[in-house]
Amino acid sequence: MSQHKRALVVGEALVDIRIDKRAGAADAAEHAGGSPLNIAVGMARLGIDTTLAVQIGDDPRGDEIARHVAASGVELLRLAPQRATSTAKATIGPSGAATYDFDLTWDPHQLPDPAGFALIHVGSIGAALPPGADRVAELVADAARAGVPVSFDPNVRPGITPDLHDVRRRCELLTPGASVVKLSDEDAETLWPGTGTGQVARELAGLPRVRLAAVTLGGKGLLLDDGEDSVTVTAPSVEVADTIGAGDTVMAAMLAALLDHDLLPAPVGGRGDIGGGASRLVWLGELAVAAAAITCSRPGADPPWRSELSAIDSSPPD
Repeated sequence: MSQHKRALVVGEALVDIRIDKRAGAADAAEHAGGSPLNIAVGMARLGIDTTLAVQIGDDPRGDEIARHVAASGVELLRLAPQRATSTAKATIGPSGAATYDFDLTWDPHQLPDPAGFALIHVGSIGAALPPGADRVAELVADAARAGVPVSFDPNVRPGITPDLHDVRRRCELLTPGASVVKLSDEDAETLWPGTGTGQVARELAGLPRVRLAAVTLGGKGLLLDDGEDSVTVTAPSVEVADTIGAGDTVMAAMLAALLDHDLLPAPVGGRGDIGGGASRLVWLGELAVAAAAITCSRPGADPPWRSELSAIDSSPPD
């Protein structure tokens, strides 16, 4: 990818301590993770030049994160002040689903200038945990002024940001400045209880700058809404190793495809959409759930490479 297609991803990077309790086992293994890191790795593996701005420590776990992202071609930008590398204990239950317990700090003094990037991605704990979340909100506002598209995934984690009123407030502050918003059905119910996922997606897609709203539906697939058309695509069947990084892979695949095919124009001159109507949404959704199925088929957040996702090279429907 050329330099003008470079994406900037900002937020937490951490080490997932994976404890699998299925079949009476309690084995622990460590994997580099964190939603922003997973999305950066996912985009880079699909051919997008990607910079990841994070706080990680000068310690063995920080070194492992650096090696992990470098192996996928991600440019790493270490933010000051330096802290001990954060961790997330992921406990895998009988169905393969993960629950999390976090130990992290997010307090960067300054974030990069968004000018010159093709996309800024923010979300997860980095967009909700103060004081760093305040810097993220400033970054989104700066990106809007610079005409740089923003993608946002709240990826709500009540275990570390339990004040849901504040999380909702921050989410509602960031979504109007985003071009792409992705959340899970669980996020939607947590943030806006009693509102159906279809209505949440349609309301998000109706915001002035939003081109695309997406809601992951777990094993049932993915809902996409561009403000005019709404489609639901079914997730392919796969033997699940675990679900770590599945939602992040959906976001990474969608963003990579939109950037790769020049379908994400700068947010200027009022609202717009990715074009192509429902058929293009189906193309994008099927690509995203195919990518997520690959991630679910192997342990930890291990998103596919471009060679494993042939759909990204296909021309989107007109």
